[in-house]
Amino acid sequence: MAQDIKRVIARSHDTILADALGMVSLIVMLFGALSLPHLF
Repeated sequence: MAQDIKRVIARSHDTILADALGMVSLIVMLFGALSLPHLF
């Protein structure tokens, strides 16, 4: 099982990085949208 996970990570390193950046940007937009009502 651990070897399978290591192989998947090694094979799709660029995709995992892009997905992580997308996830971070979605979280930033979520917190931005949730804090927007406090500004007005």
